[in-house]
Amino acid sequence: MAREDNRGRGRKREEEAPEFIDRLVHINRVAKTVKGGRRMGFAALVVVGDEKGRVGFGKGKAREVPEAIRKATEEAKKTMIRVPLREGRTLHHDVRGRHGAGKVIMRAAPPGTGVISGGPMRAVMECLGVQDVVAKSLGTSNPYNMIRATFDGLKRMESPRTIAAKRGKKVGELVTRRADGASAPEALEA
Repeated sequence: MAREDNRGRGRKREEEAPEFIDRLVHINRVAKTVKGGRRMGFAALVVVGDEKGRVGFGKGKAREVPEAIRKATEEAKKTMIRVPLREGRTLHHDVRGRHGAGKVIMRAAPPGTGVISGGPMRAVMECLGVQDVVAKSLGTSNPYNMIRATFDGLKRMESPRTIAAKRGKKVGELVTRRADGASAPEALEA
C-alpha cells in the first residue's frame, strides 16, 4: 500500500504543475577566439507560455544546442508576466511597444481573424494564448529587440476592470456597448 500512495502523490504533483508550451525563436552560432583558435558555442532565444495569459522569454548560451535551449527555457519560466486578455482570445486595446530600434504595434481583432503577425511576435502571441490579433513590427528585425518590444507593449496592457478599480468607478461606466449588441462587462464576466 505504501508504494501505491507514493505513486499517487507523484501523479498528483504532475497534474498540479502548469503545462507550458515553448517555442524556439532564434538560434545563433557564436565563436570565441582563444589561443588555440576559435571555440564555437550556441545562443538560443526561447518563448514560454501557458496559453492562458502568462508568457515569458529567455536566452541561454552553451557549447551545445540542447543545453542552450534548456538554459533559455529555464530563464523564460522565471521571467513570466501575466497579460489580461479579452474573452481569453484577444487584447483589450491597441498597444505599442518599443525597445531600442525595435517598435511593434499590436491591435485587438474580431473573432476569426487569427494571429496576423510575423516571426518572433507570432511565437509570443501563440504562447500567450491570443487567437485574434493584428501585429506589425517596425524598425529592426533583430529577434531579441522584437521580443523585448513586444513584452514592453504587453506590460502596458490593462483590463477595464483594473482601470475601473484605479479610478474608483464601475466597469460599465468605462466600457461602452459594442456593435454586436453584447456589452463588454457581460463579456468580461464570461
